[in-house]
Amino acid sequence: MTREEKSQVIEDLTTQLADSANIYLADISGLNALQTVNLRRACFKSGVKLAVVKNTLLAKAMQSSDRDFGELEEVLKGNTSLMLSETGNAPAKVIKEFRKKLEKPLLKGAFIEETVYIGDDQLDRLVEIKSKDELLGEIIGLLQSPAKNVISALKSSGGKLAGILKTLSEKEG
Repeated sequence: MTREEKSQVIEDLTTQLADSANIYLADISGLNALQTVNLRRACFKSGVKLAVVKNTLLAKAMQSSDRDFGELEEVLKGNTSLMLSETGNAPAKVIKEFRKKLEKPLLKGAFIEETVYIGDDQLDRLVEIKSKDELLGEIIGLLQSPAKNVISALKSSGGKLAGILKTLSEKEG
């Protein structure tokens, strides 16, 4: 790889890191060709972009980025695959699902909305992260719940009130 090609790769990686709110680093070494194809398919279906990267080039891209990746640079050893996603937990779900059959991929680290997670032991925590759409759905549900309760209370108490008035008017007559 020439110096110009390396510079171009670093520039492309820097752009990808800047454009992605959710960045995962995983180790997929040891997967055969069929398993790698299946992982790529699973990533594609979940909206996750998967690319195998050179550690030195990714480290330079991280350093030239405006973001603070903290300890994430320290995990750039051995085989590294970059997983990018719009949804914070999508790559974690892909990894977890894929590991039901195999031991890999291993999570090296993740950068989710400015927060750094290091180590494979963080996988379950990352799977539980709710997406923006999921959070908005929960908030809307919570906001609608009190309104529904008030409306149903008014409907039921309106019926009770009418029954009470009817009873009172029959007693007086």
